[in-house]
Amino acid sequence: MLALGFEGDLPNFRVDLARLDDTADFVAGVIRENYPSLQVPLHARWRHFVFTGRDLWADAARKANFADAEARARAEFDLAIVSVLLDAGAGPDWRYKDAETGLTLGRSEGLALASLRMFEAGLFSDNPRAPLRADARRLAALTVEDLTRGFTVTAANPMAGLEGRALLLSRLGRAILDSGKAFAQHDKPRPGGLFDILVASADTTLAAPSILHEVLVRLNPIWPDRLTLGGVPLGDTWRHRAIKRNDASNGMVPLHKLSQWLTYSLIEPLQRAGVSVTEIDGLTGLAEYRNGGLFVDAGLIALRETARAEGSYTVDSELVVEWRALTVALLDRLAPLVRERLGVAASDFPLGALLEGGTWAAGRKLASELRPEGGPPYKIVSDGTAF
Repeated sequence: MLALGFEGDLPNFRVDLARLDDTADFVAGVIRENYPSLQVPLHARWRHFVFTGRDLWADAARKANFADAEARARAEFDLAIVSVLLDAGAGPDWRYKDAETGLTLGRSEGLALASLRMFEAGLFSDNPRAPLRADARRLAALTVEDLTRGFTVTAANPMAGLEGRALLLSRLGRAILDSGKAFAQHDKPRPGGLFDILVASADTTLAAPSILHEVLVRLNPIWPDRLTLGGVPLGDTWRHRAIKRNDASNGMVPLHKLSQWLTYSLIEPLQRAGVSVTEIDGLTGLAEYRNGGLFVDAGLIALRETARAEGSYTVDSELVVEWRALTVALLDRLAPLVRERLGVAASDFPLGALLEGGTWAAGRKLASELRPEGGPPYKIVSDGTAF
């Protein structure tokens, strides 16, 4: 997709690589501002549970007094999987008011905090005496009404894609029940059973692409009916006429944003349980609107027809597919330039750190300067299951 952009052969966007150096300067500056020590964690769900220096999940985990590191890891897998799947854009009008902290938050932070509070309250558990878990049977029975209450959605506080989120968690529960033995090696069937699946396939070392492989294969049945290949649902994979191949994948663009962000978010629980995770740069950047918005707002990519910026687009539209693919490719071009400016090596500063310290935050910063609500540069009609 990027090569076609260089040639000027894309139907929707132009690519101006001359803006890459200025973008790298800007992102490097944001990283230095946010992380002066340059010790940047991965772009994972755990970052969104920290508010004003207080790590709410760490507080809850300490109080839980888990039996061992493996029990904590299963709970963290439960939380990460459920919370990430609930994270697809909420829209500009939704807010979550947290009674304990007094915070009122929207977008990813609000979704994270709300999902954590639902988890702590035992919404996803089928054992009232053990709230900090998610059980497949309970997830399979989850309703839109359950999430409406959990996210405090009302006519005055609307959320985009609520039905899609409920369907995704319900399908997650059913998929785990259908694979019960695999996900129930040390407990009842639960998302946290993926921890045991991964550990069983590893010694003490696990490559990040292997984690992604298991996420894609094991959670494949949860995705709504979209493209299939050989009877296999392809999840966050879309068509674009410019992509030509001489096989059955002709025209297909795989992105897997939620699956890859989930993979980033499973790395730390594995590490805490004593598993060394390698090849973190074997994952791609994330095709979502903060990273993509950065490249639009910085002038690296621009619509051929500027009037189209006023439209609304579904996630399967060629404009969105093209934008997201360019985002992934440009993140790979940006990463070495930012590392050079920071004086850090790729081994010490993986792509996941660039996403957390720089591009996601830089995208949000530019958006807040350019648009009143700080939203994406284009209006995306979300079903709550893509990004």
